[in-house]
Amino acid sequence: MVTVGTYQKQPLFRTARRLTFLCEQLMGLAQQYSWKLEAWAVFPNHYHFIGTTEGQAATLRGFLSHLHTVTAKAINIEDEAAGRRVWFQYWDSHVTYERSYLARLNFVHRNAVHHRLVREPERYSWCSAGWFERSAGRAFFRTVMRMRSESVKVVDDFVVDPADVC
Repeated sequence: MVTVGTYQKQPLFRTARRLTFLCEQLMGLAQQYSWKLEAWAVFPNHYHFIGTTEGQAATLRGFLSHLHTVTAKAINIEDEAAGRRVWFQYWDSHVTYERSYLARLNFVHRNAVHHRLVREPERYSWCSAGWFERSAGRAFFRTVMRMRSESVKVVDDFVVDPADVC
């Protein structure tokens, strides 16, 4: 599981177009680096994802570096803010226990609800909840969505203002 925040938690991806761009880059580069995304949630000032790889886990650093370079350059050009620091740091954890994995899937799929952006997770356009509902087996979907995630220890002290999400 990976969590990444923008520098000083600034809502730099505050428009629908930027959120979509970040999602597209995340998914495209994940595929390029042989990472399979199982859950994701993208916000104006941070994102989370759960991914697996058949290759080396060490490719995560290159994947994130590439993603952050591409997205930072694009918005800095758009904002005429050459050299502005966009990304701060990332936190990752290797999940090895099934219950922990299921709780983290729930956490990521429901993160837009946690941030009070929507009441139903599938209504947030920049997360995997709708995709998960459509593509997962019914029993697995129910298991994950019923899992409790309140005790999951994930960096998520980001304030997301609904006004920043167009």
